[in-house]
Amino acid sequence: MTRLIFLGPPGAGKGTQAKSLADNLNIPHISTGDILRQALKDQTTLGIKAQGYMDRGELVPDKLVEDMVAERLGQPDTNSGWILDGFPRTVSQADFLNKLLQKLEQGGEKVVNLEVPDDVVVARLLERGRKDDTEEVIRRRLEVYRTETAPLIDYYRKRKQLLSVNGNQSPEEVTTELETAIGS
Repeated sequence: MTRLIFLGPPGAGKGTQAKSLADNLNIPHISTGDILRQALKDQTTLGIKAQGYMDRGELVPDKLVEDMVAERLGQPDTNSGWILDGFPRTVSQADFLNKLLQKLEQGGEKVVNLEVPDDVVVARLLERGRKDDTEEVIRRRLEVYRTETAPLIDYYRKRKQLLSVNGNQSPEEVTTELETAIGS
């Protein structure tokens, strides 16, 4: 039973690795972005609520994201395992997820932290060449990530759930190291 949470800075390759691993293991890759897009598309109650915030240019509140994650993890295709990408982002979200997984009887999750140095992340994101990705903006996003998400790394390390993987190598090498780390 594979249940994985992916952590790592923007540009670390989380999405790419999570998706390819999920395909190989034939389990859902659940990214909060995808959940949100799907809820908006299906016009679910939560999707309509989220739309309101987004239309006003506001962030979707934690509570709403948590409800969406709870709804998604309650679906039958998650029984055989899952990979969560982009959630939790904070220790309070991790506490929420912990309680949810106990309730759903889906424990035993491992947390993969893709470690990539800031300079490498900046270079990767600048290569993507998105309009809003200036070096200044990217460094700011990294700062926010380190402030919000770094405590999560300690949280999961203390709980003996953390697997660290060197994300600063070729995608194939990262995949190999990942598979070794999770023992698949």
